[in-house]
Amino acid sequence: MLREVRSSDDRFKAVTLGPGLNILVADKTATSTTTDSRNSAGKSSLIEILHYVLGMGRLTDSVMANRALRDDFFTLVLDWPGLADPVTASRSLKPRSRSKVGVSPDVTGGAETLPTFARDVSVAEWLAAIGASLFGLPEEHEGVSVRGLLSFYARRVSQHGFDDPVQTFPRQSVTEASANVAYLLGLDWRLAAGYQSLAARETVRKKLREAIKDPGFKLVVGAVSELRGQVTAANARVRSLQEQVGAFRVVPEYERLQAEADAVDEQIRSLRSADAADRRNILDLEAAIRDEDEPDVSYVERIYRELGVELPGAVLRTYDDVRIFHDSVIANRRTYLQDELEATRGRLDERQRERDRLGERQAVLLRTLEQGGALAAFTALQQQLSAAQAELGTLQSRLDTAVQLEATQAEIKLERGKLQQAISRDLGERESAVTEINTLFQRFASTLYGAERDAWVEITALETSLRINPHIGGEDSQGVGKMVTFCFDLTAAVVARRGERGPDFLVHDSHLFDGVDERQVAKALSLARRVCSEEDMQYVVTMNSDDLDKAERHGAGVADCIIDPRLTDEYDTGGIFGFRFD
Repeated sequence: MLREVRSSDDRFKAVTLGPGLNILVADKTATSTTTDSRNSAGKSSLIEILHYVLGMGRLTDSVMANRALRDDFFTLVLDWPGLADPVTASRSLKPRSRSKVGVSPDVTGGAETLPTFARDVSVAEWLAAIGASLFGLPEEHEGVSVRGLLSFYARRVSQHGFDDPVQTFPRQSVTEASANVAYLLGLDWRLAAGYQSLAARETVRKKLREAIKDPGFKLVVGAVSELRGQVTAANARVRSLQEQVGAFRVVPEYERLQAEADAVDEQIRSLRSADAADRRNILDLEAAIRDEDEPDVSYVERIYRELGVELPGAVLRTYDDVRIFHDSVIANRRTYLQDELEATRGRLDERQRERDRLGERQAVLLRTLEQGGALAAFTALQQQLSAAQAELGTLQSRLDTAVQLEATQAEIKLERGKLQQAISRDLGERESAVTEINTLFQRFASTLYGAERDAWVEITALETSLRINPHIGGEDSQGVGKMVTFCFDLTAAVVARRGERGPDFLVHDSHLFDGVDERQVAKALSLARRVCSEEDMQYVVTMNSDDLDKAERHGAGVADCIIDPRLTDEYDTGGIFGFRFD
């Protein structure tokens, strides 16, 4: 329930509210002239303040937009489900502070989180908390808005809130309004919200039909069949690049490792070239060793004997000395060649070991390089992926546009038909809920006009929306039409309260009773008091004192429900703000 409304301005007349019926009265003072009006006493302003603190966005057409209030902040104290003490919410009208609501205790953490100390929360957080706690909205509630529900519980005359029982402000579409009301009445609001997406598609289709008249439009969008192939190819490229990026490992000092790998490879090739030269040397050395045989000199003595010449012993000794010397030279050469051969083979073995070591280092370097890459390469790969994703997004957008363009009215109509059938079946399954709605509405209407007056709530699935339309026989008159709204609001509030889908308060501005017969006003006030007592609810209504006096003369019996303060039409200080401003 709502407990108190106050302002930071001491001139403001704080409003204290209690359970049951609460009547905020605007009196006509003894000094009033014919030019004084209680329309500026602040009765409707109370509802504007409630909406502002409860998360109203734009201040267009609201008294809250007046510059005289821009330094003020307003506070609402209200009961909160699950808490013994009420919650206090304050919101400033200063332009830089409007986006925040001071909540104490902070109840925006959700049902699983205990309330904490006071905190400034965003308007979005505050609305989410209201939706979850006061309306029982699930986390995902596409098609139903918290602001739309609140506008039903406190209709704003500045937004023509009393012009229609279901639509509470001019910009509200029928599909949105019916989804909100369906939620309060316990109907399948998700099905009702399905009309909104179809309506959006229909709007897009109409715009595209206009756009296609431009010859260049087809070139920009393209054909569906062609674009589907391009989207498939673009998807494959994106997936491939994503896999490469996912598997890529950036190697630190990649360039240095690459340079080292190149240097090792160059060393290995140099060693192989040196090996080739030494192997040729080995062949030459082995051949030289084989050719180093001792020459046969026996033929010298044989030739001399054949000639009959006897060599003297001195000559023979000299020859032996020469042969011994020659043998020594040959032996020395063989030793040199053998040593050179061994040295060459030793160099081959040493280079082989060096090649093995370099080969192992090369393998390590190559494995490291193969498993990853340089940061520059990774960045380039990511850029390719981003470009591919952007191209895919463009193609997908063009495809979506082309599909919408080719969607025919017949296809949308078919979906509307399916939705209409689904809602019709659901309404049949919810017969008890529909009966409860009609029983309550008929009871309230018969209290005002008697049992002989027909009264019902039409709930029908149409092709374009879920139609929820309350009726009271003879509603062509302005007064009866206003009481249709009164009975329907009371019905929805009670049904939602019973189903834990709505708060326990309902607020009506005095404009609801404009043009209503005073006898029905009296009965409406008495009915509201009785329903509040039965359902443990709160009904807040603003009225002019003379209208209330007329209702009292017809047996309303609600004078004891008048609350403080009593507003007046006194020019300077009589209104709720305590001062007059233009």
